[in-house]
Amino acid sequence: MATTAAHFDTRNTPTIDQVGIEERVARIKTRSIKKETKVEGMKLALSMIDLTTLEGADTPGKVNQMCYKAMHLHDQMPGLPTVAAVCVYPTLVKTAKKALGESGVKVAAVATAFPSGQAPKSVKIADTKFAVNEGADEIDMVISRGHFHSGEYNYVFDEIAAIKEVCGKARLKVILETGELGTYDKVRLASDIAIAAGADFIKTSTGKISPAATMEVTLVMLHAIRDHYLRTGEMIAMKPAGGIRTSKQALHYLMMVKEELGPEWLSNHWFRFGASSLANDILMQLQKEATGRYQSADYFSLD
Repeated sequence: MATTAAHFDTRNTPTIDQVGIEERVARIKTRSIKKETKVEGMKLALSMIDLTTLEGADTPGKVNQMCYKAMHLHDQMPGLPTVAAVCVYPTLVKTAKKALGESGVKVAAVATAFPSGQAPKSVKIADTKFAVNEGADEIDMVISRGHFHSGEYNYVFDEIAAIKEVCGKARLKVILETGELGTYDKVRLASDIAIAAGADFIKTSTGKISPAATMEVTLVMLHAIRDHYLRTGEMIAMKPAGGIRTSKQALHYLMMVKEELGPEWLSNHWFRFGASSLANDILMQLQKEATGRYQSADYFSLD
């Protein structure tokens, strides 16, 4: 439940122990996983992926191809789940909805002048309304980093709250663009603002700048989710996006989520990967586990 900007107090945001965060992640990265657990973990990670195409040259044909892949991973190996969602620009939401039909795969739309966030609030609201009216199940918005860096935290809060209000039943993912925030302290502050303003998900990155998602910034964001849950009992979802390309990385993220938040978060309702290339790596690794050999990367469809 969003509060009013007047009641958001930045003094309540904790200072982040950078060394502690980095040591915790380093320990997780040294873990090994048994074969059976690895296979189940990879299938779970596959079900958490948001397949994404966000290019100026996107066409209905490209979106249709991506939607087919989203629904038919089992064509390449029996028993595989669908991915969680496809993510497109608002103008292609209707195309994706038609292609996905009754598959259960969600349609997410980026909005609010993605990826820069540099637009008047009225334009961002209109952009979001258009996406929702086209049938988007989820909205991925970007925060106004310029206002955030200027210390205008209530502006950022109010803008998120305004977008949340026009989302209706669509779930709202708030992209912090952590690679532009600079410090773990700022990542934590932006996470707290987004959660307080009504975010259903907090998301690391647009995938358009580097660095994108890292386990370290994700851990900082998971702690914001955990602290909110301990204080209110309300679960908030998480989405690291950009730069997660291998099944090994995905499994480390899942270990971290389970240990920091608990097994309740290990579903695609509460955790997502914004990582289209990850799907092909998982498919290759699953084939390796099943057959003892790798398929060529050419065997798998490109997005």
